[in-house]
Amino acid sequence: MNSPAAGVSMTERLFAVVPAAGGGSRIGAAVPKQYLDLGGEPMLHRSVDALLAEPRIATIVVVLAPDDPRRPPAGRFDARVHWLPEGGATRAESVRAGLDALAAGDSDWVLVHDAARPGLSAKALARLIDTVRDDPVGGLLALPVADTLKLADSDDRVCSTLPREALWAAQTPQMFRAGVLRQALAGDLTGVTDEASGVERLGLAPRLVRGEPPNFKVTLADDLELARVLFSHGGN
Repeated sequence: MNSPAAGVSMTERLFAVVPAAGGGSRIGAAVPKQYLDLGGEPMLHRSVDALLAEPRIATIVVVLAPDDPRRPPAGRFDARVHWLPEGGATRAESVRAGLDALAAGDSDWVLVHDAARPGLSAKALARLIDTVRDDPVGGLLALPVADTLKLADSDDRVCSTLPREALWAAQTPQMFRAGVLRQALAGDLTGVTDEASGVERLGLAPRLVRGEPPNFKVTLADDLELARVLFSHGGN
C-alpha cells in the first residue's frame, strides 16, 4: 500500500485509525456487525463520518480483514479516507497494521476509533482533541460508571459489590502520540484490549476525558436496536 499520508504535510499532526477487521459474532448477524445498516448506511460508514466531521484529522486509515471484499462507492468519502486490507486476528493487531501504514512521526497524534461506535459526536471528538493535544501522555473518552457493580462467582452469584467512585467505562477515540502507540503495541499483545491498556503497560497514565452516552459500542442485538433508534432521529 502506498503511504496514505502521501502529499499531506507533516505539519498536520492528527491522524486516525479505525480497526474494522472483526466479525462481531456476538451480535448474531449474517454479516460482520460493522456492515449492518443504520439509517441506510453501514455502521462503519457512520463511524468514519463521525471522524470526518473533524477537519483537523489529516488521514483516516480503515483497517479491514484481508479477505473483506467490501468497499464504499466511489466518492462516498473524501480523500482523507484510505482502506487497508491488512487487519489481524485481534483489535490490537489491526491497530498496529494501521499505525504502520501511516506516515506519522513519533510526535504526531493518532486517534483510534471503534468501527462499532457510530454515535460519536463532533462535540465529544473536539473535546478529546482539545483536552489531550498538550497532554504528556494522551487520553481517551470515557464515562464515569453510574451503575452499582457486582463481582460474580462462577455460578453467577454475587461475591461482592465494587466501589464505583473511581471507575470509568472506556470509550473511543483514544488519542496518543504515534511513538507511544508503537511502543505500546510492540511485541506480545496479550491483555491489550484497547490502546490505553497498552499505554498503561509502559507505566504511563492516560487522561480520562468525559464522553457521551450515545457513543456506546454496538456489541449485542439490543445495542443495534438502540443505535437504529438513534439514527432514525438524525443520529448525532
